[in-house]
Amino acid sequence: MSTPPSLERPTPAAGRELLRALFAEALTAVDPLAAVPRHLPPKPRGRTVVVGAGKAAARMALALEQAWDAPLSGLVVTRYGHGEPCRRIEVVEAGHPVPDAAGLQAAQRIRALVDGLGADDLVIALVSGGGSSLLTAPAEGLDLAEKRQLTTALLHSGANIHEMNCVRRHLSSLKGGKLAAACGPAAVWTLVVSDVPGDDPRTVASGPTLPDDSTPADALEVLRRYGIAPSPGVRQVLERPPAAPGRGVAQGPRECRVIATAQSALEAAAAAARARGLQALILGNALEGEARQVGLVHAGIARQVAGVGQPLGAPCVLLSGGETTVTVTGRGRGGRNAEFLLGELIGLAGHPGVWGLAADTDGIDGSESNAGAVFGPDSWARGEQLGLAARELLARNDAFSYFDALGDLVVTGPTRTNVNDFRAALIA
Repeated sequence: MSTPPSLERPTPAAGRELLRALFAEALTAVDPLAAVPRHLPPKPRGRTVVVGAGKAAARMALALEQAWDAPLSGLVVTRYGHGEPCRRIEVVEAGHPVPDAAGLQAAQRIRALVDGLGADDLVIALVSGGGSSLLTAPAEGLDLAEKRQLTTALLHSGANIHEMNCVRRHLSSLKGGKLAAACGPAAVWTLVVSDVPGDDPRTVASGPTLPDDSTPADALEVLRRYGIAPSPGVRQVLERPPAAPGRGVAQGPRECRVIATAQSALEAAAAAARARGLQALILGNALEGEARQVGLVHAGIARQVAGVGQPLGAPCVLLSGGETTVTVTGRGRGGRNAEFLLGELIGLAGHPGVWGLAADTDGIDGSESNAGAVFGPDSWARGEQLGLAARELLARNDAFSYFDALGDLVVTGPTRTNVNDFRAALIA
């Protein structure tokens, strides 16, 4: 495939801009404004009630309002700063990743909204990543303080999203299908923007409207595996005998659609790269592991491409998605994408022909103001000139400070979608 002369030897700045452009294409492909209208349910004879939780919930609600030419009402909860100006669906903002009182009150109101619905009514559930923290409804016997404490411990432990949400489902009165059960005979139509590797909708936001096949014993095993000592209230909930199945409670029809995924974002970026005359290879849409180690592996693949033209030749773009984890041992700043990217940069150590970008598609990397970061062949030398000790900063989980000093943070603000991490490397 021929390559435009402008891409044969891009400048460091041009390579960075190309990767930023591919990230923008990926975000456009998973915008709820485009995805939601393609998956609307039939209109009911009765009421339409909208509920939802997650970082994309407000954007999904806005898309639904624009496409739904019949009465509807409802409430969704999203992260602070991720709201949208909806007219018929109320948007509440709450704490993430650690739950707060605003999320608790929103969950209580959502539960009340679906109470007493009939067989002619319809519940549209708008579910996206972040909903596990935002839809805060502690199981009987737990309080918000205990859930906050446990969430913080899980976030620092290195547990992956499947493990974390297994625990959350069994400590909630709404997750793990309990919200759908509260809807009784009403139809429940769930739309999911997936942020989990594998796109199992039961894991996204801990599956408030979908059945759960895990057990409290599974949740206890997760806590044991990561050395997390449960509080007395948590242990009591997870060790209590299971409740007897409900009898005589009518259940309406249930439908679930996954409407946006990491794969769709990666395919859009690959198409955009090919349109620019570059080969593109998607390494995987569900890659997991310790962020810095996954970054080192990506550096090795980039070196293989640059050195011997395998698994494809330069100039090309390598793409991947999924969710890495960070075991926090230091007191630095930075989320998993910055940590991944610093690990990759260390593995390349100034390789002259490789650029990299890693960013969270929700626009927030961990708890910082950036979506992620980007580097070029010049980044290693510039870091040394500034006296930045990359390995020391990585050891104390301070990748944000490294890229901030270089002016290489990627800042988008809240994107109001969320299909997890986006990673791209340009080899030229």
